[in-house]
Amino acid sequence: MKSRFYVALPMKDRTKESMLEAMKKLIKHLPKSALKSFASDGGKEFACYKEIEDIGIDFYFADPYSAWQRGSNENSNGLLREYYPKKTDLAKIEIEDLIKNMIELNNRPRNCLNYKTPFDVFMHELSLL
Repeated sequence: MKSRFYVALPMKDRTKESMLEAMKKLIKHLPKSALKSFASDGGKEFACYKEIEDIGIDFYFADPYSAWQRGSNENSNGLLREYYPKKTDLAKIEIEDLIKNMIELNNRPRNCLNYKTPFDVFMHELSLL
């Protein structure tokens, strides 16, 4: 997570089919060079990892009970929880609301990025390719 750019996509459920559909949407709308790898926990919805690797994107799994191996992702999930508390059914969130919140999160300066925003760093990285 070089830029800390955070993306959340709505899914109808936590099946591998729904995850693959969401990932394909992401892949379709972002430059291939922006997606070098995915890192995930061991959730059943990530059983689609072979299909993602077949597209040409490396897929990594954190060890069980080792959230620190995905620290940036865990931190970003915590930031998202500022908008949607733990018991919120994320499948029922309006897409416009989710987009607004993703824009806010990605435009929040981060200490780990020398007080640049994830959006600015992401765009800079794309321009270098």
